[in-house]
Amino acid sequence: MTQKDDFDLREFLPYLLNQAAEISSQSFQRIYKGRYGMLRTEWRVLFHLAIYERMTAKDICEKAIMHKTKVSRAVHRLEQRRYLQRKPDEKDRRHEWLTLTSHGRAVYEDLHAHAKRHDQVLMQKLSTEEIRVLRRALNALSQP
Repeated sequence: MTQKDDFDLREFLPYLLNQAAEISSQSFQRIYKGRYGMLRTEWRVLFHLAIYERMTAKDICEKAIMHKTKVSRAVHRLEQRRYLQRKPDEKDRRHEWLTLTSHGRAVYEDLHAHAKRHDQVLMQKLSTEEIRVLRRALNALSQP
């Protein structure tokens, strides 16, 4: 005879957050993958560089909470496509500064417009108060 487990995976917060993230990301993935053949890490690196303008790969890892290997691969692919450029740090040659090229900036502008529309569509499922509470709660949960 087995004991009934009272743990409901469907109510487990990390599971719910992951499910919501996956479902809400799928339609945006069709856009960045379909238009530019990008992977998730690549669009995230691209957006961070557009927002912060000049970063190291380590900076991106910390801000985006991504593993350095994934960021490194994304940087390499974005550089191959001429979306970003690397410049060695003059004071410490072990570090490189990453910036978007004009082509990378144009790709960002296009995807940014799609991201804004995607966000608006997702938010249509919620009331104004639910949106406010959700954003505040997710920001709180995102703090280390």
